[in-house]
Amino acid sequence: MTAQSPSAADEFQSATDCSSFEPIHAIAGLREQIRPALVGLVMLTLLTGIVFPLATAAMAIPLFPRQAGGSRVTRDGVIVGADFIGQAFSNPAYFHPRPSAAGDGYDATASGGTNLGPANPKLRNGEKASPGGAKKGFAGVRQLADAYRLTNRLAPSVAVPIDAVTRSGSGLDPHISPANAALQVPRVARERHLTEEAVQHVVDEHTQGPQLGFLGQPRVNVLALNLALDRLAARRSSSSP
Repeated sequence: MTAQSPSAADEFQSATDCSSFEPIHAIAGLREQIRPALVGLVMLTLLTGIVFPLATAAMAIPLFPRQAGGSRVTRDGVIVGADFIGQAFSNPAYFHPRPSAAGDGYDATASGGTNLGPANPKLRNGEKASPGGAKKGFAGVRQLADAYRLTNRLAPSVAVPIDAVTRSGSGLDPHISPANAALQVPRVARERHLTEEAVQHVVDEHTQGPQLGFLGQPRVNVLALNLALDRLAARRSSSSP
């Protein structure tokens, strides 16, 4: 006997039965992919978002209590700032920090830079405020340099350090360059009735070298420098008859 070949109706029925299983297999395969993805998401969230930060804090607090607490700076028991967050000083008896684009200036809740490229005319020439105050004005490098020279009584030909006329990327840079501090020494000495040598000595004491000896540039922490000047003034007052 010869085997009978399947009829066309049988072939159609078989094809129909196979096609009915395809969506079921696709759903099952999708579930196999989604489940490990969701499990991985949850596990990584718990590990990197909860376990790791808690473990890091648990080690940092006893080992580095001051840094873990924000490196806060106090004077007479009152918090006056932090080591790594700059703040504005406008009193002529204090050293002034570099310009800031964080909010209205050194706003820790609005950290950021100008996002202006070096070839942008606005960065160089600034921008005037619009009538009615709808748009704030922006001081460019030229305006900042003129204001810096005026504040420190410098001649128009005196070169201004770059950090005195540009904002940092975070807007919260607590440091200025030694060159910037040196140009402010005569003003601070004059306002505090000190010799320039005495003020420069305080600046030198608070000048930090590159990190690890080769990373970055020498810098001066403005808050620490100004607090040191206040302590110097307090000692002079207490020692004077």
